[in-house]
Amino acid sequence: MFFDYLPLMYTATLMTLGLAVCSLIVGLLLSMLFVVLETAKWRCISKPTSVLVTLLRGLPEIIVVLLIYFGSTELVEMLTGEYIEFSAFGCGVAALALIFSAYASQSLRGAIQAIAIGQWESGAALGLSRSHTFLRIILPQVWRHALPGLSNQWLVLLKDTALVSLIGVNDLMRQTELINTNTHQPFTWYGLAALLYLAVTLISQFLIRKLERRFTRFERGGK
Repeated sequence: MFFDYLPLMYTATLMTLGLAVCSLIVGLLLSMLFVVLETAKWRCISKPTSVLVTLLRGLPEIIVVLLIYFGSTELVEMLTGEYIEFSAFGCGVAALALIFSAYASQSLRGAIQAIAIGQWESGAALGLSRSHTFLRIILPQVWRHALPGLSNQWLVLLKDTALVSLIGVNDLMRQTELINTNTHQPFTWYGLAALLYLAVTLISQFLIRKLERRFTRFERGGK
C-alpha cells in the first residue's frame, strides 16, 4: 500500500515546486517594482508603496492567502456584479508572490544602496547612459549583494507553500493530509513529506552556493 501512494506524493511535490517557482518569478518582478515606487521622488507614490510593503510584512502569511483567495472573488463581485471564482493555484501564487516581494524588495533596496556612488560616476565617465550603467555595472553587483537575503526568502517561500493547502491546492501538504486520512499513518506520511521538503531545501542551497560563486567570479573579472 505504501508504494501505491508514492506517485501521488511525487505529483504533489512537483505541484509544490511549480507553485514556489511561479511565486518566485512573480515576486521578483513585484519586488523590483516596489523598489522603484518606494524610491520615487514623489511622496504620493513612495509613501503608499511603503505602507503597502509594511502591511504585507506585518500580516500573518495565512491571512494574506485567505484574503487573496476569498477577497478577490468578493471584490470583483462588488465592482462588476458578477461572481467569478479564481483558481486556487493562481490565488496561491498571487498571495505568496506578494509576501515574497514585500521582503525581497527590502533586500534589493539595501543592495542598491550598498553600491558606491563611484560606480555610477565610472559609468558616466565611460559615456554610458544611466540605464546602461545600471544594467551593465550596477545590476550584477546588486544581485550579488542581495543574493544572501533572497536565498533565505526563497527557502521561507518553499515552506510557505504549505499554506495554500488550506485553499484547495493539491500541493505536498494537502496530498499528505489526504493520504493520512486514508491510511491513518501520520508518522509515516508526514515524515516522508518532511524528507521531501528537506531534499528540495538541500538542492536549493547547493544551487544557491553555485550561483554565489558565479557572481564572485564575475566580480573578479573571471569567466
